[in-house]
Amino acid sequence: MNREVKDYIRSIHDFPHEGIIFRDVTTLFSDARGFRMAVDQLLHAYAGQRIDKVVGLEARGFILGGAVAHQLSVGFVPIRKKGKLPGTVISEAYQLEYGEAIMEIHDDALRAGERVLIVDDLLATGGTAAAGIKLCQRLGAEVMGCAFVIDLPDLGGRKALEALGMPVHTLCAFEGA
Repeated sequence: MNREVKDYIRSIHDFPHEGIIFRDVTTLFSDARGFRMAVDQLLHAYAGQRIDKVVGLEARGFILGGAVAHQLSVGFVPIRKKGKLPGTVISEAYQLEYGEAIMEIHDDALRAGERVLIVDDLLATGGTAAAGIKLCQRLGAEVMGCAFVIDLPDLGGRKALEALGMPVHTLCAFEGA
């Protein structure tokens, strides 16, 4: 039986709150064939393009981004939640459903002109990814695109990122929130 990436993702109802369906990629990560398939497919859209660094968004983006960076033989840069990185950072705030969050990157993590790919597990509203894009651009990097395993199209993240002029690559989609 030929399985697709989506087949490896577990759906957990009413987590973290009632009415939410959590898309759990740990089942994808724990399966060697599924994980390899996801990494290969994330790379596919960028074949032939020069990528200098892969940027992963906290936290599952670290797992995927690290694997993608390894496959490309390039460096990996984490973007983390406020207060998690040592050293000098730059910050970018973004809106959550209720309130605000802040993402940070080391101020020397990227050089002007470097071409980067942003990777994460899931695209919902696009707020975290948009903050990541802005951080990379503030350091002078050129963001070549954003790659995600899962798209939740009903939440509008793809449209938000595309409105910023960003190419978006996803491997599968789940309807609803």
